[in-house]
Formats: sequence, structure tokens, C-alpha cells
Amino acid sequence: MLQFSKYQGLGNDFLMLDGRNAPEEDDSLGLTSELVRRLCDRRFGVGGDGVILALPPGQGGELRMRIFNADGTEPEMCGNGIRCLARFLADSDGDQPGRQWQIETLAGRIVPELQEDGTIRVDMGRPLLDPEAVPTTLPVGEAGIPQGDLEAAGYTFSVGAAGMGNPHVVIPVTDVALVELDSFGAALEVHPAFPARTNVHFVQVLSPTHLVMRVWERGAGPTLACGTGACATLVVCHRLGLSERRARLDLPGGPLEIDWDEATGHLFMTGPAEAVFDGVVAPALLDLEQHEPDQQGAVEPAPAPRADSAALEDDAADQDPEVAASNPASALPEINCAVACVNGCVRPDACPSAEARARVAALLESRSLDDLVAIATNSLDDRTRARIEANGPLGG
Repeated sequence: MLQFSKYQGLGNDFLMLDGRNAPEEDDSLGLTSELVRRLCDRRFGVGGDGVILALPPGQGGELRMRIFNADGTEPEMCGNGIRCLARFLADSDGDQPGRQWQIETLAGRIVPELQEDGTIRVDMGRPLLDPEAVPTTLPVGEAGIPQGDLEAAGYTFSVGAAGMGNPHVVIPVTDVALVELDSFGAALEVHPAFPARTNVHFVQVLSPTHLVMRVWERGAGPTLACGTGACATLVVCHRLGLSERRARLDLPGGPLEIDWDEATGHLFMTGPAEAVFDGVVAPALLDLEQHEPDQQGAVEPAPAPRADSAALEDDAADQDPEVAASNPASALPEINCAVACVNGCVRPDACPSAEARARVAALLESRSLDDLVAIATNSLDDRTRARIEANGPLGG
């Protein structure tokens, strides 16, 4: 049984899974790229821009966040996503305004804080303006940011770039409503100037403190909001002389307040995050064998690092033969199942997560489906009741 909560920040919606008490070896809570794509499908699944996991910390933080795009790929960070995660944690644990979380991400440690009005203020850290850190092949220009002209979809775009732990390209335009986002965004996302692909943002300047932008997210396509993108857009616009260090950025899903603090160099993002509903995924949706792969337009995830059986055997061959003979499992290198096994177990005879999966199997065998549904329902009822008591019937 897969229990989840759905949250949205300015229309950017995510399925939240609480794995803070999960075993260390269960780094993905059983998710694969294919399962993420199915869950995020708005017709045949739950629907969402991504899936977010709350996991035990690994580097001294309070918890660790993993996020998967709707196409199954894993980005470094997501500003709207981490606001949703913070609100999810506050609702789950009954936290009050002023609560901060030290959250580990692939982009480093991020610190969101619950505000009195229910919004979330996030210290997003410093922007990355060195081309190699973005990463991009664009050179640093007169504005002190990676910038230049790029050709895509039959047009030439004057762009600036910035990193927020993930790559962003920003294109100032006179009217964002006239931008052909589907064609331009798709072409620029995979432009050779961005070796890790990029998020794409078109921005119109209404005043130095008021910007309007449209978003094409890497791995997700057009979305209603992007927190890291709003931060990168403010940085690029300020360096180009188009905006102040603090401004309101209107996205299709609503406004964000972005403040680039001059003293610390950190960017602070403030915006809403709200609960949508809690639910339990039907077991049939989780059964990969019952679903044929989508042959019409399915998006393949980015290739995982090589960790197939041949590679593992090659690595094992380099180990001490006496150690290998006495303990075959020790001869095999450690692997991250969440990365190496996205297309199926690559080490079925010595699976590092076999014990955790066996415990899950034992639980399923010892309980009837009605019992499992009742457990999940009671847990969801408790969460909903706690949220209403803390925030009122509308959840704050």
C-alpha cells in the first residue's frame, strides 16, 4: 500500500511520501522511474508534476529530500517542491510558525521556515554564476553572468544563465504572452550549451520590482511555477540592469517574492504551499506487470550510471579472490538500488535491499487487504484531523 499526500505551490503539484523512518537501504521507497511516470500521469495515475520523498538525513541535516520529475528523472532541487515539503512536514508534525527545517538536497542544504501567514520562506543559498557550476558553455559576459546568443527552433535568443543547484536559462522578452513556449522551451531545454539540459524561463519586466515570467521545466515541460527558476530569473534580470535585488515575480500559478540579500548573497523565496488531499494508491497501479509500456510518446528517463551485471562482475573480479571465495557478497561493490536498478534488479542473487523487501512482503502476507486499507485510512484520518485542528477547516 502506497500512502501519499498531494500538495501544490502556485499550481506546481507534488505527491509527498514520508519515508523518514524508512531503513537506510530503502533510498527510493520502492519507486522506479516507470512507477513515478505512472503516478504522475494525470489520466491514468494520481497526477502531478513530480514525486517528493522525505528520507532520513545522510549528512547531518534533519532530513533528506529526493524529488523526481513527472518523466522519472531526478533533478537537483525544486523551490516549489521544498516549500510543499515544508508545509507537509508542518501539517504532519503539528509544527508552528517559526519552525525551520535543515533539509539535505542534491543542491546542498536548504532551510525553509514556516511563516505566521502560513507561507513558507526559503533560504535558497547563493546563485551559481560560474559557467562550469551552472553548467553551461556560455561565457561570462559584461553583466558578470554566463550570457550570449543561442539559436533554437529557427530563432536567435539573447540569454543569461544562472544555477540554483540546477541549471536555468533566462530570456527577457517584451511580451511573455506571445512566446511559443512549447516549441521554444523544448528546443532550449536540450540546447548543446547546457550539457545537463536546462530549465527555461521567459521574463517580461513591468517595473524594476515587478516581473512576469513563464516556465518550461526540465523534465516536466510547461508548469505553473518554478521557485528556483524565479530566483535565477531575478539574478539574471538584476545583473542585466532590468530589476532591483528584491521583486515580485508573477508566474502562471501566482506570485513569489524573491529577495537577493546583498549582505549575505543569499536568495530568499517566499510563497504559498497548500495541502490538496491525502490518498492511498490502488495496488493494481503499483503492479508493473499489469501495465504495458506506453508506446506513444513515453518519455525515457536520463540514462543511469552504468551498474549492470557485467559492470558488477568486472568490479568483483578485481577483488581479492580469497575474500570472494569465503564471502561472495563481500566481493561485490556497493550499489545504490535507487539509481542502478531503475530498470530492474541488477543483483538478484545478492540484493542489498532484499531484507527490507522481505519485511514488506512478510507484512503483506500477514495482513488482509482490508486490514491494510484500514491502517492507511486511519492514518490519513489522523493527519487530516491534525491539519484541521492546527490550521482550520481550509488548511490555513
